[in-house]
Amino acid sequence: MKTLKRMMEHLYWADGRILDAVQESETKYKDLLKLVRHVAIAERVWLSRLQDKGSAQYSLWEEAEDLKDIGMMFEENAEHYRVYIEGLKESELDEMVDYANQSGVPFRTSVRDILSQVLLHGQYHRGQINRALRNESAEPVQVDYITFARL
Repeated sequence: MKTLKRMMEHLYWADGRILDAVQESETKYKDLLKLVRHVAIAERVWLSRLQDKGSAQYSLWEEAEDLKDIGMMFEENAEHYRVYIEGLKESELDEMVDYANQSGVPFRTSVRDILSQVLLHGQYHRGQINRALRNESAEPVQVDYITFARL
């Protein structure tokens, strides 16, 4: 659990760093904003599934214009994940979660694998966001785990 908690703390930190970088770039590139929102919504979708609340109400790929709203989503996600993980026992990591994806297709996945998906999915897209920032002549931000670990 210690490693999982540490990895989640990296996720919260990296979400904040990438959001700050996008804000500082003052980009109006719609696809970039859409991608940042996607990261925040995907975190929310997976948490809803872990909590057996369903996720059909969320749209993963909507346009986004207000980074302030996305920032609030990241903050809320971090708060809710912290509460969820604090209540999670090591033995529950291998419990299976039944859920449907956004298309309604049913799946069954362990808590451990869902949390791993959240961690890896976000890092993948933060890399894409950094590349898009560089393409717009903006400064990408360091979000590697080792940078976080050195703090």
